[in-house]
Amino acid sequence: MPRVAKNPEPETKRSSKRMTAAERREQLIAIARTLFAERGVDGTTVEEIASRASVSKPVVYEHFGGKEGLYAVVVDREVRTLLDMMRSALTSGGPRELLQQAAFALLTYIETSSDGFRILVRDAPVGSPTGSYVSIISDVASRVEDILVGEFKRRGYEAKLAPMYAQMLVGMVSTTGQWWLNTRKPSKDVVAAHLVNLAWNGLSNLEAKPGLLERPKGD
Repeated sequence: MPRVAKNPEPETKRSSKRMTAAERREQLIAIARTLFAERGVDGTTVEEIASRASVSKPVVYEHFGGKEGLYAVVVDREVRTLLDMMRSALTSGGPRELLQQAAFALLTYIETSSDGFRILVRDAPVGSPTGSYVSIISDVASRVEDILVGEFKRRGYEAKLAPMYAQMLVGMVSTTGQWWLNTRKPSKDVVAAHLVNLAWNGLSNLEAKPGLLERPKGD
């Protein structure tokens, strides 16, 4: 009895199982983002990225040219997301309000994009002197500096010291954010409020000519 040929699978059904090039690219980015956050760029391999995506290694190379290219895409996305949030937070309001908005924006990014934040603070982008977390913090510090210059002049302080104070303030928020990434206690609102409390009340009571306490003899 002759074999009856099976009906071929409908074209629409076959094609629905395949990802488009854009969909595959997004899948690889998402998988790599998770691995880079867990292990860092050095601890992640193309083989593992390909395995989790159920594709061959050449597919990863075809889309990104290698692990470094994929890492650069992941970092660039995180940089743009965080920088947009920080810049939006520093557009209007008084000095204390702007400080609060900046602190809250960073904590919100940490809360909603924990993997991205881990990537930014762990590794520097391969072959790129800019675009890292450090450059983001530097950008924010420049904006804070502009605010402080006006405040310093109004209060009779040396405006030339504003850049240093801007680095101190932004560094305080940044370091606290890295600590909060793993603890998540107290709540975001409480952390932001205490950050602003320390920073603002410290600025409100600055000494015009601060000096060190007298050191014990022998130090």
